[in-house]
Amino acid sequence: MAKPQWYRTYRPFISPTDPCPPIKIKRYSTPPNLFLGFQPPGMEQFPPMAALKKGTLWKYFYDPYFSLKELKRSESNENPHS
Repeated sequence: MAKPQWYRTYRPFISPTDPCPPIKIKRYSTPPNLFLGFQPPGMEQFPPMAALKKGTLWKYFYDPYFSLKELKRSESNENPHS
């Protein structure tokens, strides 16, 4: 599983009076259409049934969600010696 290119991270403010343990780095996903200025003709398409399941006709705009556990698992599978 390739690491999606449109995940971003940021470091939120951590209050010294917050009773909960802080989340030091937060992650969010940006939609892939932000990185495409216009839709060029002839983009690769999913077959109709696959497009219905994935929610888009064009493969470029497909944006599955991966949890942090899934991303870490896929990275450890790609680098077994690290």
